[in-house]
Amino acid sequence: MRGGWKLESNQPFHPRTIVVDGDACPVKAEIAETARAFQTPVLMVSSFDHKIYAEEGVSVVQVDRSDQSADLYIVNHVRPGDIVITQDYGLATIALAKQCRILSFRGMEFDKDNIEFLLARRHAQAKARRSGKYGKGPKPLTTEDKKNFQSQLTKLLTNLQEIDS
Repeated sequence: MRGGWKLESNQPFHPRTIVVDGDACPVKAEIAETARAFQTPVLMVSSFDHKIYAEEGVSVVQVDRSDQSADLYIVNHVRPGDIVITQDYGLATIALAKQCRILSFRGMEFDKDNIEFLLARRHAQAKARRSGKYGKGPKPLTTEDKKNFQSQLTKLLTNLQEIDS
C-alpha cells in the first residue's frame, strides 16, 4: 500500500511525487524545502513563459504556452497517491478522480467534500463578472500565508508517511 491507495501487483512502484502547477505558483521555495525534508521528489510544470529552475529534488518540465498545456501534462502524468499543488479547481477535480491529494497555494486541501462548492462558487463569480460585477481578485500571499502553506504540506506529508509505514 502506498499513499493510502492499493497498487495492483502488476503496477510498478513509483515514489509519491509532489506535482506543482508551476505557472504563477508563489510557494515554490516552500515546496522544495519541505519536500527535501521528507525526501519526496517534486515535479514543477510550467509554460515556457515562466522561468523555473531545477534544483536538488526538483525536476522541471516546461510545456508550450497554449491554454491548459501545463494542466494537461499534469493530468496525464499524476498517479494515485501523488500530491498536486494548484489553484485550478478544474485540475484539482481531475486529480481527485485520479486519487491524488490536492493542496492550494494557501494550504487548503481540496477534497470530494469541498470541490463541488468551490466549482459552483467559481461559476457564480464568472456569471457576475459577465454581468459587469468585478471583484478585487485574491489578496497577494503574505509571509504568514506561506508559513501556513508549508505547515499544511508538512502535516499532509507526515500523515501520508504514517499511512505508508
